Formats: sequence, structure tokens, C-alpha cells
Amino acid sequence: MGLLDQLGQAAAGMKGVEGNQSPLMQAVIGLLGQNSPVGGLGGLIQAFQKNGLADIVNSWVSTGKNLPISPEQIQQGLGSDLLKKLAAPSGVSSETVSSQLTNLLPGLIDKLTPDGKMPDTKLIKQGLNLLRGKLG
Repeated sequence: MGLLDQLGQAAAGMKGVEGNQSPLMQAVIGLLGQNSPVGGLGGLIQAFQKNGLADIVNSWVSTGKNLPISPEQIQQGLGSDLLKKLAAPSGVSSETVSSQLTNLLPGLIDKLTPDGKMPDTKLIKQGLNLLRGKLG
């Protein structure tokens, strides 16, 4: 199954309560795009790696089992400023966002990195557009 097929299936489980895309999911999709403050998917992975969480984030990219991550580790990997920016649109605390990201990020990064490697930029862009369309 290809990346776009996997993202289509993953999108079915990421809809908001009323079938609309949640503000958090919108923000995360924005983070994964190339024009994001962290530098897209590659920059997000690098942020976790440089902040001492390489084993965890590398498991999400690999073809093996995804290691779990705690809310505290999410904060360690992303930083409190970025978490506040992600929390602002939804009106929840950065702690709530950290907790929600523990479930969201491992699966999403896993789906965006099939075959245990980073896909090319064009494929990531197509995948993110698919997510926006399926969740919108």
C-alpha cells in the first residue's frame, strides 16, 4: 500500500467530533509542511533527535514498532514555545496539546515515512494535501 493510500486510511480516524478537522490536527499538518517554523517533517524529526529523543522518533520512521512518548518528552522535543503556538487556536493548554500529541505524532510520522525512510518532498506535499481534504 502506498503513502497516499495509508494517509487516506489514517485520516478516517483523525476527524473531529463533528467530522471536521480539529484545530490541533490543522496545526500539526501545518508543522509538517515545508514552510513550517520547524522545517517540515524533516525538521520535526530533527528537533526530536537533537533534543535527546532520537531513539523514539527514529522508531516512528523505521518499519518496526513505534516507541511510545510521554507528554514531557513531547515538550522536550518540541519546546514550550511551539506547544503554546499549537495550543492557541484550540483554546487548550500546552499540557493538553502535549498529551494529545503522544497519540497523534507517532502514527502520523509513521504513515508519512513508509518503508522506514523520508519520502521526497513532492510526495509529502501530496500526502498533506490529502489529509487536509479528507479531514476538512
